[in-house]
Amino acid sequence: MASKADLRPIIKLRSTAGTGFTYVTRKNRRNSPDRLTLRKYDPVVRKHVEFKETR
Repeated sequence: MASKADLRPIIKLRSTAGTGFTYVTRKNRRNSPDRLTLRKYDPVVRKHVEFKETR
């Protein structure tokens, strides 16, 4: 049986604007096995930009 850490790993979301800003979150590996991509606010450039999952 998979432990909670295996099922919901901690991931980093890095800004594609090149600022180096990151969000840290968890994701459900069973529901979304691919790399996560979200549009979130980047305070460095003061815009909503795409954030991609890094490992």
